[in-house]
Amino acid sequence: MSGSAKAPRYLDVLAVAFVAVLLASNLVGPAKITEASLPLVGTITFSAAVLYFPLAYVIGDVLTEVYGFARARRVIWLGFAALGFALAMAWLVVALPPAGEWGDQGAYEKVFGTTWRIVLASMLAYAVGELVNSYVLARMKVATAGRHLYARTIGSSMVGQGFDTLIFFPVAFLGSGLIPDELIPAIMLVEYCIKVGIEAALTPVTYVVVGALKSAEGIDHYDTDTDFSPLPTA
Repeated sequence: MSGSAKAPRYLDVLAVAFVAVLLASNLVGPAKITEASLPLVGTITFSAAVLYFPLAYVIGDVLTEVYGFARARRVIWLGFAALGFALAMAWLVVALPPAGEWGDQGAYEKVFGTTWRIVLASMLAYAVGELVNSYVLARMKVATAGRHLYARTIGSSMVGQGFDTLIFFPVAFLGSGLIPDELIPAIMLVEYCIKVGIEAALTPVTYVVVGALKSAEGIDHYDTDTDFSPLPTA
């Protein structure tokens, strides 16, 4: 079954949810560094954004599984444009001169200010990671004839999150002095494991959402003859 010709009813809802999670994880979460003590592991330090950024991959999985790679790709690029606009506006607002009686400029810059390297890293890592995730899932769905949803959602996320992590941390922090270079590999590993672990834990939720959407939409798209170009097409 390659999908129905009728217009999707819930695609726009998923697109909005995807962009909302993406913006929150890049504008709200990164400024909060937290830590947790785990049995056998000890204390780990990580950005609060890793607790909900995996939701973007979950939604991306649902988009690809139900609606296909082409529609997922369109949403990914819409998210890229929204993220670029939000980061540009954050830079502009931080750069505006504060009123003389307003004394919170330093705190505002600390929360919403960012360096060009982190902006570049965020956008590159997001675009590559999400597109790879969608591509791998679409290919695996065809190869498995739609069986073993858990294998392709987790497997595609392991690959996509791997690209995301491998791009973001070196571009953002290597040689910057913000994080000691020798700590970067350990932080990358911790954050990667957390993100993939969260998505794996949400697999039952993914099953429920995918099943409900396929039933409601009458769509179960297989990318058998899809143009897998990463760039958006008409």
